[in-house]
This record gives sequence, C-alpha cells and structure tokens, in this order.
Amino acid sequence: MKTRNGILAAVLGLATVTVGLSVLAQPAAGPQSGFVFRNTVTGEQLDTSQGKEGGRDTQAVKTFFETGKNIYIDDKSCLRNGESLFSTSCSGCHGHLAEGKLGPGLNDNYWTYPSNTEDTGLFATIFGGANGMMGPHNENLTPDDMLQVITWVRHLYTGPVKDAVWLNDEQKKNYTPYKQGEVIPKDAKGQCKPLED
Repeated sequence: MKTRNGILAAVLGLATVTVGLSVLAQPAAGPQSGFVFRNTVTGEQLDTSQGKEGGRDTQAVKTFFETGKNIYIDDKSCLRNGESLFSTSCSGCHGHLAEGKLGPGLNDNYWTYPSNTEDTGLFATIFGGANGMMGPHNENLTPDDMLQVITWVRHLYTGPVKDAVWLNDEQKKNYTPYKQGEVIPKDAKGQCKPLED
C-alpha cells in the first residue's frame, strides 16, 4: 500500500511540475481584450500590443478586440482613409483595385487563406504576415489603420453579396459593389479623422 501511495504521489508530483513548466513555456502575449488573434500560418497567438505606436484606443479597435466586429465597415470617412492607406501599403502587391499582382487578389470570393473571409482573419494576416512576400505590417500600420484598410478591401469586393460574411443582413441589402472611378469626398463625415499628410 505504501508503495502504491508513493508511486501515486510521485506521478501526481511529476504531473504538477509538468503542467507548471508547460505554463511557463508558453510564449508571453500582450493584453488581449476578448478576441485572440492568431498568426495566419503558424497559429501562434499574436501580441497586438506590439508594433507601431498608437491606434489602439479608438472605439473601433476596442470593439474589434472585444468582439471581432469592424464598426468602420461602411463608414465613408474610414473608406476615404482606407483607400489612401491601401494605396501606399498594399496596392504594390495586391493591385490598385485589389485585383492581384505579385500578391493574391482580395476583391473576389476566393481567399488564399480561408480565415480572411472574416475581418479577424484578415486583420491577423495584415498584422502578423503570411507566406511569400506578405510580411507583417504591424510596424507601419496601427490596429486602427488596419481596420480602415480592411474597410477599403471589403469595399472593393466584387463577389456575390451572399459570400460577404463581414456584412450584416442590413448591409447586404444596401450593398453596392465598388465601381472604378468612385470618389469618396475628402470631407466625408464619420468616425475616422482625415489622415495627416
């Protein structure tokens, strides 16, 4: 009986040490609000506190980090900014209309990474990078900038509206695909302040 209890105690002690070490071995991640963002390729948790300073205290980012919902999705002022940010940070690889060049197209209903059908997946790809030439953009775009870029990418969408899972039912009813030459006024009112020149 003593031997059996001794073995049991040793096994339980080893299990406790193993669990304790595995907790210590996990990579440290920054503060997460409610939604855990994972690297598109490796699945590792992304530390959203890293990267370019700023752009984490807007209501849109707080909502997105908590729920995964991008509240900028059809805001004209955010589309205006998203177009500018996309032109400087993304269009060189993905094309001016997100039609694809060196990088894949982003304006149809085929996604190289299926997780990018959701705004949370697209955010993770922009923030943490993916395969090929798609490096992380967290050093040159803030999380708020990324939400505005996502807003613009979603606006360029030309696929069937039923596949636009980032839109709610009301937004799907009012959805109008982007038409080349469409201009969003510089003074468009909404949640996003004009970008600094």
